[in-house]
Amino acid sequence: MNIEHLKLFVRLASTHNISMAGQELGLSPAVASSHINKLEEGLGVRLVHRTTRKVSLTQEGEAFLPHAEDVLASVDAAKGAIGVGQASPSGTLRVTAPASFGRMHLMPALKAFLQAYPDLNVDLRFSDSVLDLVEGGFDIAIRISELKDSSLVAKKIADDPRIVCVSPDYLAKYGEPTHPSDLVQHNCILLMGMDNWVFDTPEGAITIKAKGTVRVDNGDAMRDATTDGLGISINSKWSAYKELNSGKLVQVLHQYPLVSNAAIWAVYPSSRLMAPKVRAFIDYFAEFYGNPPYWEKES
Repeated sequence: MNIEHLKLFVRLASTHNISMAGQELGLSPAVASSHINKLEEGLGVRLVHRTTRKVSLTQEGEAFLPHAEDVLASVDAAKGAIGVGQASPSGTLRVTAPASFGRMHLMPALKAFLQAYPDLNVDLRFSDSVLDLVEGGFDIAIRISELKDSSLVAKKIADDPRIVCVSPDYLAKYGEPTHPSDLVQHNCILLMGMDNWVFDTPEGAITIKAKGTVRVDNGDAMRDATTDGLGISINSKWSAYKELNSGKLVQVLHQYPLVSNAAIWAVYPSSRLMAPKVRAFIDYFAEFYGNPPYWEKES
């Protein structure tokens, strides 16, 4: 069984596109298609369904995939045990991330990351929509949320503390809330789908139905509206840390933390084989952000 054929098959399972999978391995579409044909002929089964738009795995292909991944992992481990194999991850790493986080905390580190791994190319897709990893052919996604049950694998790369913020101008005009219940007397800036603010208090968790004159669908817009004095909002520290350090925003209700299990996760499709380029990305950015991450430290 040809290892290069297996590598192509595993990439094809992620990209659902023979040309894209072949390109990542330096193969022309015709050669890539030929490799898949030879793998199927050797096994005596059809592994993929081909259409004009994309390919998908057959039932036999789905069953074969984890074993192919195990074989490749064993080969890499065997090479590593005797000090051979590629010294650096290579190929194209396809990453999707929320737009604001990507611009603020991926792009500033990208130059040094590529210098550390010169054989890598990076294909970035920044979107506030949650893009499907498998359908989009992504190797890794950054998710910022409470992680839901999923067949995907997740590695936490940083905490995501969220706090209640307000501008000094707003406080001077309307006063400071001293208890979560005071928020019903204030104008709150709302993020779509986050009207219920849950606080941890000595009496237990309480939920405040936040109301206000401004509702947005973007964290940057919410932070900027808060900085402009339009109201009180919940912000992730990674989003608002510069404004907090400069004094343009201040935290209120310190003694009543928000109830949240949100974190910043690196998510990838397969639990059986972490590609070297995926491991390189996760390890690099987890170290770059730090523990605690740099946005939690005052300047």
